[in-house]
Amino acid sequence: MEFLSPELQQYCDLHSDAEPEALAHINRITHMKVLKPRMLSGHFQGRLLSFLSKMQRPTRILEIGTYTGYSAICLAEGLVEGGELITIDCNEELEDFAKENFRLANFSDKIAFKRGDAKEVLPELEGPFDLVFIDADKKNYSLYYGMIFSKVSIGGLILADNVLWSGKVVNKNIKASDVETHALLDFNKMIANDLRVEKILLPVRDGIFMARKIKE
Repeated sequence: MEFLSPELQQYCDLHSDAEPEALAHINRITHMKVLKPRMLSGHFQGRLLSFLSKMQRPTRILEIGTYTGYSAICLAEGLVEGGELITIDCNEELEDFAKENFRLANFSDKIAFKRGDAKEVLPELEGPFDLVFIDADKKNYSLYYGMIFSKVSIGGLILADNVLWSGKVVNKNIKASDVETHALLDFNKMIANDLRVEKILLPVRDGIFMARKIKE
């Protein structure tokens, strides 16, 4: 999942903005108390998400996949006054934990948590969204993209996490049973060929695909 050496990553971390205190605390308690802490965006990727959001200055953000709320908080840092972020997750066990983290970071009034299957929640949401972050079940990335595209404003950003999938996307011997890797290969190809967006695949952490909508 980490493609840079620990030394290079530490160098990048030290030459980037520091991790805010509340997020550093959320980072620690996630690693202490929650399964699969590698799912957390973490310091470097979190600062990138915050930076992109602040450049975009979104009024509305949509996140698919909340986990413990770290990435939602990073993205919410760029919201304009009165803006909102809607985050969707189906994990009932982490809902209270994420909401407590939003409170800890003083973002409870800007972040709305919706628990449920994203395939069922997304049709209920009205656009437009200025920024969308997809970081959920990989096999449905293409589906989520299709469901949210018309709800994204022209000039809006769509970000998708884990698109390099620990390097598996360049494996020449992917098993047919590896559904997630095949799904990400299909998703990456779809974005690369989508003329409605400008796009760039960033080799940050586990890969972030960034697409900017330029037409319907």
